[in-house]
Amino acid sequence: MSVHTAIPDLPSVSHLRILVIGDIMLDRYWHGPADRVSPEAPVPVINVQQTEHRPGGAANVALNLVSLGAQCTLVGLVGDDEAGEELRKTLTAAGVECDFVTVPEWQTIVKLRLLAQKQQLMRADFEALPPDYGASERIGTVQNKIEKHLREADVFVIEDYDKGAVEDPQALIHAANAANVPVLVDPKMKALSVYSKATVIKPNEKEFAHALSGGSQRPPKDIGEATVAMCRDLQLAGMVVTRGGDGMEVCDGTSVRHVPARPVEVFDVTGAGDTTAATLALGLGLGWPLIDCARVANVAASIVVSKSGTAPVTGPELRTVLSREVADRGMTTREELAAAVADAQANGERVVFTNGCFDILHAGHVTYLEEAAALGDRLVVAINDDASVTRLKGEGRPVVPVEGRSRVLEGLACVDWVVNFDEDTPEPLLQLLKPDVLVKGGDYGPDEVVGADLVRAYGGEVQVLSLVADVSTTAIVERIKEHM
Repeated sequence: MSVHTAIPDLPSVSHLRILVIGDIMLDRYWHGPADRVSPEAPVPVINVQQTEHRPGGAANVALNLVSLGAQCTLVGLVGDDEAGEELRKTLTAAGVECDFVTVPEWQTIVKLRLLAQKQQLMRADFEALPPDYGASERIGTVQNKIEKHLREADVFVIEDYDKGAVEDPQALIHAANAANVPVLVDPKMKALSVYSKATVIKPNEKEFAHALSGGSQRPPKDIGEATVAMCRDLQLAGMVVTRGGDGMEVCDGTSVRHVPARPVEVFDVTGAGDTTAATLALGLGLGWPLIDCARVANVAASIVVSKSGTAPVTGPELRTVLSREVADRGMTTREELAAAVADAQANGERVVFTNGCFDILHAGHVTYLEEAAALGDRLVVAINDDASVTRLKGEGRPVVPVEGRSRVLEGLACVDWVVNFDEDTPEPLLQLLKPDVLVKGGDYGPDEVVGADLVRAYGGEVQVLSLVADVSTTAIVERIKEHM
């Protein structure tokens, strides 16, 4: 089921402190033109002219959090080397509190990317699991740091890339639960059972399929049913399964809702999962329902995939995009509605349109609107403004002003958008929106519906539904008058 709730605005999050534990990496980028082929092998030669480094993995989650305006403490493993020092300096300068564990005789994880003409040609990874010796002491040190920082944390994020930083997730989760701090887990390929009793787990589709099958990367036929079962079995409050271009499946423990991906030009998916995790954590810290956390995280991820390489999303950047997002449900202007309808149709959703006065909403209206909504994925209800109702119904009508009628319609679960119009007919709106289905109720023939020819001309459908017998606003008004 697609989500029909408005995306919340992002308030100030400066009061939130997020604690992150996970695998810390340094992403290095070498840029330059590749104008010739090597004489030694059939590969391009890159003339490196620019180098840069950026925090990756759990460090990128931390960087996203402070870029969005929150406070963040990062715990993880680094080597006693230049890469570890670069990470510490970069993150500290950005405002992250770094409480690293330095592992002797081990190198900080580095991912080197070679790019030419803004296209990645090659990636080289420098990584190895931390040494076995000293593991117990290292795990104890990490645990002590986490327990100390949990005293001031609002949310605890476990960013487990399966590279050795998170060696005892159950002990970490137990400590967070004891401190009454919600836990968000971003897993890789460990069995998800090791994260039982976390608050929310955020696997991607491949990771979720791997966890269910024990190795297969094929997603289950019914992801929703599988997430509900997983939440029950692992005692989770919720789960968010990210599916790239197919959006997200959001389970609150008992039901599942789909958040479609935003239609954006994807440049580079690197770091999108980190941005999603960071934004989900902020939503949890703000006390939002999981579906709202996911919707804002979905917008943040759509911003980062349009950037090159590992990059954070800033608070002002996200707020700007959120402010431009058309409300996904509720009262709206016709300009905003046109954008919302176009976006819904671009995502394959079928838009149904109906119109009327809806003065004193009654059972007949509700039944009719529910039947109309069942004909598609989104229902637009256009209502006549007060002046046009008076022209149609006469003096004394409407009984309820347009603002009140709009608010009542907005409260119906079957209604997605409410818009008012001042014309005598909805034809200008139909020309603007081009809904897939035009619905009208009453004793009309399909050819008698206002706007029917217009809708059929662009390939839309026209449906006529019957209203509940013996129920009408006029009859209600007359009965009220009789008892006055």
